[in-house]
Amino acid sequence: MIEVAGLTKTFGAAVAVDDLAFTVPDGAVTGFLGPNGAGKSTTMRCLLGLDLPDAGRVLVDGHRLRDHHRPARVVGAVLDTAWYHPGRTGRGHLRVVAASAGLPSTRVDEVLAAVGLTTAADRRVRGYSLGMRQRLGLAAALLGDPRNLVLDEPVNGLDPEGVHWMRSVLRQGADAGRAVLVSSHLLAEMQVIADRLVVLGRGRLLGEGTLAAFLDRHGHVLVRTDGDELLAARLRELGVVAERTAAGLRVELDHRIPDAPAVSRLCRDLGLLVTALGEAAPTLEDVFLDLTDRTAEFRGER
Repeated sequence: MIEVAGLTKTFGAAVAVDDLAFTVPDGAVTGFLGPNGAGKSTTMRCLLGLDLPDAGRVLVDGHRLRDHHRPARVVGAVLDTAWYHPGRTGRGHLRVVAASAGLPSTRVDEVLAAVGLTTAADRRVRGYSLGMRQRLGLAAALLGDPRNLVLDEPVNGLDPEGVHWMRSVLRQGADAGRAVLVSSHLLAEMQVIADRLVVLGRGRLLGEGTLAAFLDRHGHVLVRTDGDELLAARLRELGVVAERTAAGLRVELDHRIPDAPAVSRLCRDLGLLVTALGEAAPTLEDVFLDLTDRTAEFRGER
């Protein structure tokens, strides 16, 4: 388990991470989301001890990472696919990583097989594709058989078969009890992979919880009546968000109006004729845009 509490990191006058707190529990894949400039990379570097925070703490399995005798057995990470020596072979690279982390060299061939690089192990890394470098990075992260994984854009550069394979690796890791933190801009893929989400905006926490809870909170109904303005006014009186769209009145669901039948009952009470009514299941992209619209560093009109 990874626990972050009160984490703050500044670079001069710029606040990259602002009093951040969240948990990456064991046995789950946690998606780490946010627009560019949200502080994800800085947070991940602080998690791994690569950057020192100005305030707050990060505990991995109950202790600071630097207090663990063999950190590589506690957490494995892939943050950058460009950190390899291009003249080394894949096997040679992993032997260097294992030696520097105090891990047995016998693990090298095991992790090469686990990530499907056995046949390419003696080729120089300069000849690896981006997807192969992603696999090599994961192999390095798995050398210590760690209880926690921190991965930045793990499906970047993978072909469809590789993406499916990576999903399986992450799922198997979580099912084995690992805490898995995954950062990605591929929201459709994250909706398939993640059990939980942590969403940042300008260094602050915008939301944390299960994927199902995020999707449930951002459902909406599209309705057309012979009196949309009257319906919208009544919804606003109830504190429910409703906006006119080309498809009809878009009603945000919450505890006051939890589903389409509730909208139908309200229309009946107002004496309105309903000509169209449908409940739309939100995508993770819908949720993400709703949460981050005001915090994106660069955004266009929506």
